[in-house]
Amino acid sequence: MAHTIPAGPVAPGGLRDVFTSCLAAVLGRPNPLRLPPMRHAAVVLVDGLGAEALAARSGHARTLAAASGKRARMVSGFPTTTAAALASLTTGTDPGQHGLVGYSALDPATGVVVNQLHGFDDGSLPDAWQRCPTVFEQAAREGVRAVAIGPRHYATTGFTRSVLRGAEYLGARTIAARFEAWQQVIAGPGPSIAYLYVPELDVAAHAAGWRSPRWTEHLEAVDAAVADCIAGLPAGAGLVLTADHGILDTSPDRHLFYDIVPGLLDDVAAIAGEPRCRQLHLRAGADPVAVAADWNEAFGGAVRALTRAQAIGEQWFGTVDPHVEPRIGDVLVAATGRWVLLDSRRPKGHGMIGQHGSWTSAERIVPLLRFGAAAS
Repeated sequence: MAHTIPAGPVAPGGLRDVFTSCLAAVLGRPNPLRLPPMRHAAVVLVDGLGAEALAARSGHARTLAAASGKRARMVSGFPTTTAAALASLTTGTDPGQHGLVGYSALDPATGVVVNQLHGFDDGSLPDAWQRCPTVFEQAAREGVRAVAIGPRHYATTGFTRSVLRGAEYLGARTIAARFEAWQQVIAGPGPSIAYLYVPELDVAAHAAGWRSPRWTEHLEAVDAAVADCIAGLPAGAGLVLTADHGILDTSPDRHLFYDIVPGLLDDVAAIAGEPRCRQLHLRAGADPVAVAADWNEAFGGAVRALTRAQAIGEQWFGTVDPHVEPRIGDVLVAATGRWVLLDSRRPKGHGMIGQHGSWTSAERIVPLLRFGAAAS
């Protein structure tokens, strides 16, 4: 399948290369992003900030827009969902290696679909579910201070423990306070890497859409915080701003209810993934090729359904480790356009406006903005 990338320069690699490049730059080593040597490097991850949305609201983000020059965008990866993307960022690997293959996934050991953002807290998932060492752990071995800065309530979650393993977590309530916390880190002794997490835009988009005043207000807050921060950056400190995924606004007329199609779920034992990309785990003896064909026929051009073998062959999840493969659905159903795949019997979440998880450029293309030493 050819996945269309919008016109204009797009940096090579993806999220897996961003944090690893920052650590390499602090260590004075070559790196995929070609960042110059620096003493302090930070990655600002603005959850849900797609490059297309940023361009459309550039008048509200003049500092970010000014940095949106050549090679200031990149492909985030697949699936375009937070659990998978953040693990790719902090481990330097693709979902097929670290094992977080969607918003939810089937645990092959139990046959239960587990939420990969919250399952570490309720005991559904062991810490080892995320299979790869983190960049923070590597930094510690290299004598580099590693910190993660985000909302206080994320400090002790299981997901934080899994994907930010090895980082010193600094809680800060507001967007501006997170940047201030990083400035205190770089004022200290020794080299450092940092991760600053901004979830506010994603939360606003899910509730009200990225075109909403609420989303725009958060974008303005990010822009102001970046402007204030870079105005006082010392020599040798660099900042890279990116996102885990973009987002698109949906509406009730784009809801596809798969449970009301006669016979469509007959061979389906469990459904994982997210509304923009469902992962179907089939009953024993069911034919994935036939099931994929049924879903394609049921929804026409609104989806692309294919088998796990096809998705792996097309590198949807990168190189897939044999231990991770059973977590991926036997059939994947990726929505096109602004369509969303829902179960009418489970109305929770049907009112969510902003959605992501599939292949559109609005979901996949994210900013890659460099400031301070990182822009040299």
